[in-house]
Amino acid sequence: MNVLITGGAGYIGSHTCLELLLKKANVFVYDNLSNSNVKSLVLVEELARNKVGFYKGDIRNCYELSSFISSNMIDCVVHFAGLKSVGESNSDPVKYYDNNVSGTISLLKAMERCKVKKLVFSSSATVYGTPNELPISEAAPTSTINPYGQSKLLVEKILADVAKADSDWKIANLRYFNPAGAHPSGLIGEDPKDIPNNIMPYVSQVAVGKLEKLSIFGGDYNTPDGTGVRDYIHVTDLAKGHLAALNYLNSSQACGFSSFNLGTGKGVSVLELIKAFEKASGKNIPFDIVARRQGDVAACYADPTKANKVLGWKAELDIERICQDAWRWQVNNPTGY
Repeated sequence: MNVLITGGAGYIGSHTCLELLLKKANVFVYDNLSNSNVKSLVLVEELARNKVGFYKGDIRNCYELSSFISSNMIDCVVHFAGLKSVGESNSDPVKYYDNNVSGTISLLKAMERCKVKKLVFSSSATVYGTPNELPISEAAPTSTINPYGQSKLLVEKILADVAKADSDWKIANLRYFNPAGAHPSGLIGEDPKDIPNNIMPYVSQVAVGKLEKLSIFGGDYNTPDGTGVRDYIHVTDLAKGHLAALNYLNSSQACGFSSFNLGTGKGVSVLELIKAFEKASGKNIPFDIVARRQGDVAACYADPTKANKVLGWKAELDIERICQDAWRWQVNNPTGY
């Protein structure tokens, strides 16, 4: 199986490359390196003892992308390439719609030209907005409150329309909850370019002394300890979810456009996360509780039943393991790649 991974040098992409290589797939990465580092792929090759076919390019260049897909006889695509900062999307929405939505349209055109019609899309639980009930199933209503989430939801709608118009398309739409952790080797992990947007790398950098303290946005939510509750999924479990989705697309069971939640089904509060990280690292994590952040919800966690049953996939690693692996990565890579 020849698999193209757009954005494959990034955090989740690199871990997915590794899992695919370990299963003897032929992996090709197309990435413009705007928010990633090609060194991740060098380390992936070291871990897998296998090679990645890498091309530095932008998926918005449909001609170059078509040529790459055709020349490498790609069978299916895993689409990670996209910008992901909620804050930046609020300040520069055009950048997000151009990259995330226009980029996906360019990819679909290239795949159409090359008659490649199997796609796994990297979506997000952000598309659920403020949940009406917990846990969140795929049948929950969708709504978004920022351009990043809106770009994901727009792409989902485009993909659903593409599959409806042409029955040859098979599309698995994966809505992840909160990816965290790192590969247990400590060689690859989450490497934010600037101040982290996600809580786990932020906590890690506080623990290693790179950042002074953590700000917890809101301590008065209707949750067991007042802090926000999220569903943290180990990045290795998440990567394996993409393999399960590819296997599904290659089965007779797959048809059209299908959405799947990838999460543990368990909520962890910010204070519980801090406690688990302090245990894993042996470090004290100083924090302040500050005002709630606009757009945040009190609690958000998945109902992963559909992925369990249809994809045969289940998250195996808990918050303690997530913290242990995130800390190992941070210690080994105090300044990132």
